[in-house]
Amino acid sequence: MTARIHSLLIVEDDPALRSYLASALGDLKYVVQQAHDRATALACLTSASPPGLILLDLGLPPAPSTMAEGLAVLDECLRLTPSTKVIVLTGQDERAAALEAVRRGAFDFLVKPASVATITQALRRAELFAGEEARMAEAGEARVQFTARLDEGPKEVAAAAEEQLLRRVLAETDYNIAETGRRLGMAREHVYYYLNKYGIRRPE
Repeated sequence: MTARIHSLLIVEDDPALRSYLASALGDLKYVVQQAHDRATALACLTSASPPGLILLDLGLPPAPSTMAEGLAVLDECLRLTPSTKVIVLTGQDERAAALEAVRRGAFDFLVKPASVATITQALRRAELFAGEEARMAEAGEARVQFTARLDEGPKEVAAAAEEQLLRRVLAETDYNIAETGRRLGMAREHVYYYLNKYGIRRPE
């Protein structure tokens, strides 16, 4: 599982940016694959070694001015490999599209231009959650409940892993928000968001 987590697919139509990110993240020990459009991305996803992490630019050819191709890649990725963590890259004026991507199952979104440090932090946070999901599945702690909407199953597992990891780190840090954020690669505001999301309160 660890090897798959460290495998990364960069889907970006700008060759210079794609090459730069591949080199920089490769230096950080990620095994990097590259794709410039939906077809090449799907070829990587259906290969013998699909990536565990995806950095996805939503604006892809043949219509880079819209988010349709990027969202299509996201949907297909989560259909083929639901455990894959997808981090989307968007422009300054594309926040609505980014939120739509998260609603569909993307792990996170970053606004371009994002620094390598910011991207790395998001990737490491995704690795933490992916590792926790795998641990829970191996321990039999997560059970996918199939409903009328089959795509809800993996999301339930992800949410359970997310909450459990947050609770564990909070306990380990004695509910120190700053330290919890540091360990999870989150801003303090994000930690507070998840506390509210899961109704987590410090024990009396």
